Amino acid sequence: MRALKRLPVRRRRAAAAVLAGVAAACALSAVRAPGGVEVLAAARDLAGGRLAASDVMVVRLPPDAVPAGAYAAGSPVTGRVVAGPLRRGEPLTDARLLGPGLFRFSGSPESVATPVRIADPGAARLLSPGDVIDVLAAYEDGPFEARTVAQEVRVIARPPGSTDGGGLLVLATTPAQAAGLAQAQAQGRLSVTIHPR
Repeated sequence: MRALKRLPVRRRRAAAAVLAGVAAACALSAVRAPGGVEVLAAARDLAGGRLAASDVMVVRLPPDAVPAGAYAAGSPVTGRVVAGPLRRGEPLTDARLLGPGLFRFSGSPESVATPVRIADPGAARLLSPGDVIDVLAAYEDGPFEARTVAQEVRVIARPPGSTDGGGLLVLATTPAQAAGLAQAQAQGRLSVTIHPR
């Protein structure tokens, strides 16, 4: 009879020991550093422009979710220029900041960065880095017809700024296309057509 009275106590002690072990395991897993890779991301929605320290935050991503070219936590990005709009939480990559990464993104090793101002700032707002466009020029002196001055060039940046002089774009062009764009910009008004993605 005595053995029967002790059995429930033993079972209770065993159950308590198991529960204590589970609780300890949960506590240890909570104390351990969570897995993942720390990368830099936009701390708020950014229209573009120079990065301030308050524009950047550290986020932890699963290793398979880290985009190629992502900046690791602690990378010096303050003062760098964002090529186009970023959403809050979007990781910063070499293709999103002005610099050599954008030229790898443009797809051509002989590309040069060519800033152009198109006549309609609203058209510039439709574009994002990576878009492929044709640039047209309408000359003020001469026939009122537009001609294509650069075909299939990639937008690598849409810097923010004044819209009273048109929309500023930075394009990845060949040196010959850059010369043609400079001449066309000096003599007329530029517009764009957008290739489908």
